[in-house]
Amino acid sequence: MDKKKIVIVCADFNDEITSVMLETALQRAKEKQLDVIEVVKVPGSYDIPYAVKKVLMESVEKKIDGIITLGAVIQGDTEHDVIVAENCARKCTDLSVEFNIPIALGVIGPRVTWENADKRKEEYAVRAVDAVKMLIDI
Repeated sequence: MDKKKIVIVCADFNDEITSVMLETALQRAKEKQLDVIEVVKVPGSYDIPYAVKKVLMESVEKKIDGIITLGAVIQGDTEHDVIVAENCARKCTDLSVEFNIPIALGVIGPRVTWENADKRKEEYAVRAVDAVKMLIDI
């Protein structure tokens, strides 16, 4: 049985959290027998859908089976976190359905404090890997 090929798209913003998420996801992918063929870094979670679409447009040549997205959108004094997180999630869902390739949402937020995001970073990464593996196997 061939290993399934996945790509991870990871936001650099809030790197203290997302860098740990990335390392956790890479380890979990190895445990789940998933082959991470590429890691794409983007400036922030809002930028994830753009990178996901580029990856999907190249997916035929690379034979990608799934994508994991990782990011942390921390609550501030405005509604900015809600706008960023909701648009990222909505667009990734749209792309998953359009291209018929599973995209797991490992983006923490909105309405999350730094402390809460820091506590849950590994959990979100593991759940994203587990979700993409389960969807690939359907």
